[in-house]
Amino acid sequence: MVAAYALLEVRDLSKRFAGVCAVDGVSFAIGGGGVHAVIGPNGAGKTTLFNLITGFESPTAGEVRVDGRSVTGLPPHRLAALGVGRTFQTPQICADLTALENVMLGAHLRLRRNPLAAMLRPGDIARRDRALRDKAAEWLAFVGIAGSGDAPGRAMAYGDLKRLEIARALAAEPRLLCLDEPAAGLNQREAQDLDQLIRRIADSGITVMLVEHDMRLVMSLSQHVLVLNYGRKIAEGAPDEVDRDAEVLSAYLGTHV
Repeated sequence: MVAAYALLEVRDLSKRFAGVCAVDGVSFAIGGGGVHAVIGPNGAGKTTLFNLITGFESPTAGEVRVDGRSVTGLPPHRLAALGVGRTFQTPQICADLTALENVMLGAHLRLRRNPLAAMLRPGDIARRDRALRDKAAEWLAFVGIAGSGDAPGRAMAYGDLKRLEIARALAAEPRLLCLDEPAAGLNQREAQDLDQLIRRIADSGITVMLVEHDMRLVMSLSQHVLVLNYGRKIAEGAPDEVDRDAEVLSAYLGTHV
């Protein structure tokens, strides 16, 4: 009999920086599918939690598990190979490469590398590269910037860079996609388009986990919400449950989220 595991499980995770506890004993688990949000006031530890899950920081204590396997402390490229992808608050793209080339970088994680075959069968490599370009173009179309393939990153608008980074993350074929403040810096129309894009990603079978301050986006998209304050988990559940939680309301200075 095969054991059933949560896609992502976080156990008593903590991170200290020079005596400051940015994440303090946080535990939760999410299954496959849907949209899961992490919210909280500024300085609550949301991005640090993402960094711990995706390998950009090592925890002081606790454990991260993917499909029942401990991945605590693995570097980002190892986690990406296991299907954990992410984006950043400020898009991290290669400014001198075109949009298409940036997405191709994400797809290279899934390529088989055989130097001998490359020397003996150069035609196979050329066909593989054409297929890679075609697939990158499909991801650009999926995120809504199909016409930007030849544009260098430095020439693209901020909202398009956000979409480009999502396309590059999708090209690595993640099962869990962590989006760190995807709506930050977007206007109202761009935020509405982002809402639809995240729904399409989730509908494709990819589990989405997002840190976000736009509560309208969070409450409309998410099936599950985790709330942090001062590094601690103070609430967890469905959006309407979290929305009524007294400690959550207090954390947001008495303002209904």
